[in-house]
Amino acid sequence: MIESGSFRDPSGQVFVRDGRVFRTVMPRAAADFEFVKNSGLLEELEAQGLLVNSTEINRDAIAGNLGKGAAYVLEHPKLPFISYPYEWSFSLLKAACLAHLDIHLRALNYEVTLSDASAYNIQFNGSRPIFIDRLSFIRYKPGSFWLGHRQFCEQFLNPLLIRSLFGIPHNSWYRGSQEGIQSEDLVRLLPWKKKFSLNIFKHVILIAALQKKTIEKPMKEKTHLLHKQPLPLASFQNILKGLKGWVEGLNPPDTGKTIWGNYARNHSYSSQEVELKRNFIGNVIQSLKPKMVWDFGCNTGDYSVEALKANASNVIGFDFDQKALELAFARANDENLSFLPLFLDAGNPAPNQGFGEQERQGLKARANADCLLALAFTHHLAIGRNVPLTHLLGWLISLAPHGVVEFVPKSDPMIQEMLSLREDIFDNYTEEHFIECIEESAVIVEKKVVSHSGRQLIWYARQ
Repeated sequence: MIESGSFRDPSGQVFVRDGRVFRTVMPRAAADFEFVKNSGLLEELEAQGLLVNSTEINRDAIAGNLGKGAAYVLEHPKLPFISYPYEWSFSLLKAACLAHLDIHLRALNYEVTLSDASAYNIQFNGSRPIFIDRLSFIRYKPGSFWLGHRQFCEQFLNPLLIRSLFGIPHNSWYRGSQEGIQSEDLVRLLPWKKKFSLNIFKHVILIAALQKKTIEKPMKEKTHLLHKQPLPLASFQNILKGLKGWVEGLNPPDTGKTIWGNYARNHSYSSQEVELKRNFIGNVIQSLKPKMVWDFGCNTGDYSVEALKANASNVIGFDFDQKALELAFARANDENLSFLPLFLDAGNPAPNQGFGEQERQGLKARANADCLLALAFTHHLAIGRNVPLTHLLGWLISLAPHGVVEFVPKSDPMIQEMLSLREDIFDNYTEEHFIECIEESAVIVEKKVVSHSGRQLIWYARQ
């Protein structure tokens, strides 16, 4: 089956068959592919963990028409999870951006450049960025321009700038446009004093002006406009180095406390209750031995780490709180964990979208979890977003065959706080109804009360 996100590339496409990932290299891309393969660049990037590994496969050994017409067929290891830039926190996007620049600088040392600057070519293995598109590497022609400059700015730089300059997370905007944040739109937001920044002038304002100018020019003049003078290699490298230094210094502004950013240190559990919760999760994970765990409402990653300690192979965490995600990423990065914390508004998860509504897949269509954790999570949707328990629990159970969900009673201080400024219209929010909803599609393996307020962990197995 062709990977839906790769159909646009005439140089080669990605196929998934029986859990294996293949990439074709079509004849039009063969010369560049061979030059890059023989340059030594790919071995360096693979050794540094910056590029996904590949093995050349005999086309005749692949059943069906997968290799039809291809000059080469490559096989890549399958990554645990495919994520998209609109699911990344600021720090994840920044890490991806710096990895892209580093890879491009290394490539130029081998007389190789990148044909594009798509953020979707970066994925994460745990918290480490890794480049996945070998066909983006092409032979560098002396004096050539950076053809991916605008794409780099709109898919990497501009989303970072709206957070660092204005404190606005990029996620919803990026998800809505998919191709990033257009420079023309960002220019309209910039106050005058920001427009005097040399970096912003070069990489935002001029990009927007050039785009406007090329639109207004007749077609025959556009090539001349873009290639008026050759760009020396040293200048090309300095552009990338300057961007790298600028991006390294970008950080989100101090926006104060977020709702759940301090939850790991400020919750209603006693230390004994926390230990009960950790032990329960650890026992479940040890019993199931899952390769992939999804942790909804992961916060700073306490129970994601607990799952890894209990020998889960990989954990994908989901949360909507930007501060919590930053802390979770720092933790995953510092401790080199197989843990990737991603942005998710569970009340409005990303759907299938793009061309044909298939180019970028929604969560459920993209991958499967072996085990799901939803701890201190369901009441935020049931009480905070008015999602009926039958819908909510049915959705969660559909995502993984096993999991642990937590019931938080109305008497709990957290729910009392949530209800303090609104009418309690949640007559069906009871322990009995919670259990009934689970049992509509799963059996309960074990239950345990883990707090004095009556919080309860429920281990389910889908029928």
